[in-house]
Amino acid sequence: MSTIDPDQINVILATDCGSTTTKAILIQNVDGVFRQTHRGEAPTTVEAPFADVTIGVSNAVTEVQELAGKKLVDENGRLIHPAAGDTGCDIYISTSSAGGGLQMMVAGVVKEMTAASAKRAALGAGAIVMDTIASNDKRKPHEQIQRIRELRPDMILLSGGVDGGTTTHVVQLAELIAPAKPQPRFGQKYRMPLIYAGNKEAASLVKDVFDDSIELTVVDNLRPVLEQENLGPARDAIHDLFLEHVMAHAPGYDKLMGWTHAPIMPTPGAVGNILQRIASDQGINVVGVDIGGATTDVFSVFDEKFNRTVSANLGMSYSISNVCAEAGMDHVLRWVHFDMDERELRNRVKNKMIRPTTIPQTREALVFEQAVAREALRLAYVQHKEFATTLKGVQQQRTVGDTFSQEVGGQTIVDNMKLDLLVASGGVLSHAPRMNQTAMMLIDAFEPEGFTTLAKDSIFMMPHLGVLAEVHPQAAVEVFERDCLVNLGTCVAPNGHTKPGKPCFDYAISGETINESGTMIYGELKMFPLGEGETATVTVDPARGFDCGAGPKKRIERVVRGGTVGLILDARGRPLALPDDRSACKGLVSRWTTAMDMYPEEGEAPSSSESKPTPTAAAAT
Repeated sequence: MSTIDPDQINVILATDCGSTTTKAILIQNVDGVFRQTHRGEAPTTVEAPFADVTIGVSNAVTEVQELAGKKLVDENGRLIHPAAGDTGCDIYISTSSAGGGLQMMVAGVVKEMTAASAKRAALGAGAIVMDTIASNDKRKPHEQIQRIRELRPDMILLSGGVDGGTTTHVVQLAELIAPAKPQPRFGQKYRMPLIYAGNKEAASLVKDVFDDSIELTVVDNLRPVLEQENLGPARDAIHDLFLEHVMAHAPGYDKLMGWTHAPIMPTPGAVGNILQRIASDQGINVVGVDIGGATTDVFSVFDEKFNRTVSANLGMSYSISNVCAEAGMDHVLRWVHFDMDERELRNRVKNKMIRPTTIPQTREALVFEQAVAREALRLAYVQHKEFATTLKGVQQQRTVGDTFSQEVGGQTIVDNMKLDLLVASGGVLSHAPRMNQTAMMLIDAFEPEGFTTLAKDSIFMMPHLGVLAEVHPQAAVEVFERDCLVNLGTCVAPNGHTKPGKPCFDYAISGETINESGTMIYGELKMFPLGEGETATVTVDPARGFDCGAGPKKRIERVVRGGTVGLILDARGRPLALPDDRSACKGLVSRWTTAMDMYPEEGEAPSSSESKPTPTAAAAT
């Protein structure tokens, strides 16, 4: 990376090697601005019979080559660089989650403190955390050893203790791991990587515990003092070991690493990287979500603090049954505005699990799938807020034994009133037939408050841009803003509650194409046309009991951005509450559905992404 001169880069090729599909994009300097110009994809070839990830990369790039009319692959299937005329690229970069991505086990002395910090470091680096071992995780030592023995992680992160503190407990934790003889997932001929990021006074003692079967890396303490978290060194070590051990032993990755001009990054780590970059550059708070077939990833940056969680049991195909079981079918049906037979729905869920690539073929199937998506997103966000907290154990005088017996809590740092940008990705969100549906799934699940910009990742380009940000930040930001994000619009929603039929807030909208004013009644939704690139000034006067960001009953004025959906005024209150009575709930959701023009009746033409909906409203009874 040190030899790359950003000023000499004009043609960038990037790939994301997923578990099933390898996606390639071409980014070029067009009239002084970097734009994503072409895209291709091909099946990932990390498994038999090919067992060489570069074959899938070459196939995906070949598709880009044919679309762009620019030769990027030579006769031997190798990428051509540097660029010369209409041939080759200046740099090639890649991310990967093939083979299940990066899988880790973390361990810490206290589950709520150092173990939680270790989990944050691993998740932030793009790992799936298979298990968290702690002295107080309520498992007996032989059960912990058995669990460590059963897991086959790519690497282990061990933490515990503050610098200068007691060394006994973290050494005892190491003595649990050592006899378990953990085996790596890929290959039997290399040693299990273990990162020690605990009390520096215990580093030599921990080293003495492990034999030659463990490749030990010592980095700075994750929690040098109780009041401070230092995740950077551990995350850097995870990335380095990911390349050195995991990627080096995965089929074909040694060859792929010889092609790239920057280290390969885990796909989720790259997504988190670009969101952090945007949040920092624009000085905003961001939440991003990627909902897949088996898992849902939630990313957040609040006040420059980054967090990521993986909800491994919440997804739209392989895990759809888990969503229905955890949320309850009655909660899923809250979002369905017509009668559905529950037995038929359960059959539909099982069919989705055994045929995960199918997509809804009827209006009823689409409504139900999007109802499940709302619950999956809602539950994943609840889990994220519980994990993204202030540091636990800070400024509390107690012994380790006291800590084990007491509930130590941290305040969540996720504040929906401070949220500026909510970004969606994943098939059910990105490929919804109408943008209005995507917007409402986000609003219903995340319940943004105040003024929040809504957007979606157009073609799941964020991983490519996350690794590009390490090499050429300017190009990454330009493509993110111009080609990656599809702006849906802005949601304005006060928090608070009152009786149905009472005023929620007065509003005034002033812009080049729109001038509206009125009163929003509690339980009402309105949508106004405000197109891509358009802005308007919105003034809100909340009624008693409501706050839109300036304080209870205080006027607030903001300039808002438009998008493919427009401006949404949401007077349903926060937190969102739906009636328990099925009939009342169905009628209310039906009015919201009509207000947002979400599901056209049979024979009605779907609106295009450029269409501008007319102002509509639905009021609660």
